[in-house]
Amino acid sequence: MPFSSRLDRYIFRLTIVPMIGVFALAATLLMLEQMLKLFRFVSTEGGPVGVVFQMLGTLLPDYAVLAIPLGLLLGTLFAFRQLALSSELDVMRAVGLGYARLLRVPFAITLALMAVNAAIVFYVQPVSKYYYEELQFDLRSGALGASIKVGEFTTLADRMALRIEESEDSGRKLKGIFARINAEDGQTLSISAREGRFLSTSDNPDTIILRLSDGTIVQDPPGETPRVLSFTEHDLPIDLPAIEQFRARGEAEREYILPELLRMGWSDTTTEAQRLGSQASFNYRMVELAMMLFMPLLAVALAIPPKRSTSALGVFVAVILVVAYHKVNQYMQDFAALGRVDPTLGLWGPFAIFAGLILWWYWQIAHVPGGQPIGALESAFAKIVKRIGKLLRPKRRADAFRVEQAS
Repeated sequence: MPFSSRLDRYIFRLTIVPMIGVFALAATLLMLEQMLKLFRFVSTEGGPVGVVFQMLGTLLPDYAVLAIPLGLLLGTLFAFRQLALSSELDVMRAVGLGYARLLRVPFAITLALMAVNAAIVFYVQPVSKYYYEELQFDLRSGALGASIKVGEFTTLADRMALRIEESEDSGRKLKGIFARINAEDGQTLSISAREGRFLSTSDNPDTIILRLSDGTIVQDPPGETPRVLSFTEHDLPIDLPAIEQFRARGEAEREYILPELLRMGWSDTTTEAQRLGSQASFNYRMVELAMMLFMPLLAVALAIPPKRSTSALGVFVAVILVVAYHKVNQYMQDFAALGRVDPTLGLWGPFAIFAGLILWWYWQIAHVPGGQPIGALESAFAKIVKRIGKLLRPKRRADAFRVEQAS
């Protein structure tokens, strides 16, 4: 991104490096947390491992919606914190560079990221949510080729119970096979085999062949004596169950893209529940985007520690505020969708309060001499650290005394 002066390029480098790092770290942590849950779900449903990464890919837009504003906030915060701790910020202010001039680069980055986030929340995220639900449905229905679970009885086509001891070649080669089949004529077949392999059929795609090797078949016709047959190779046809088609996109408001939200939320032909849900979803996405405009101001307000202090309390407070505001918006969206609060008031009310707080904090740091937006918190935090130090100091002295006595 070209900037007109060396100062702009310097601030851009200070901002963009931690921004990318925070975004990558936040997205990675969220993905690792979700990956374990997805592995459990896929293994429980007996699906292929590769579908886990497909599902993670559909969740990336969800992570980006939170990680992008968080990266913007912390990237700007770390940049101005470095300028403050190195006294460069004091020099810039002394030569007449105000915060409005220094924030030109962060605001340019903000506008670019807002465009990216708008495309995600209004178009990419709704479609990805639908694909995620579709993958879950396919796993439960068996459309992804769920494998036979080792050591458990698996019911196939409602008339066959199959159990295997070992599985190889992604579930296509089986060992230690036992099958019990209820035939249409009323007889029961109990089959055991040393190994078997699944084969597809070209003439009937709804049927697969389980080719068994070295086993026995026990036929138990009703009212007759059971018969035992041995075989070296036996083909057992298995009818695949019919797979239900997944629903069309748009069952929930979170799957609507922007034109659909506007049409559903302000149309006389939709139900009240659909109208409230669409309006709540639209306002939720708008306030999340609009708040990004205030992230550089919040970053500056919390980045600059008191004089002769290197406290990082502002970083902690910034993360807590952004995550808490995101959660409040989610709760308000749910309440508005249920009709318990007006969608506009419920979502833009917290936005106005938080934006007002940010503007007041920025005014304190930028235009009040010696102003500290979280000065009371800084003082309380310093006192707590000092008390903890006093509690630990006698123990350290006692440990040093024991060392002296031992030597």
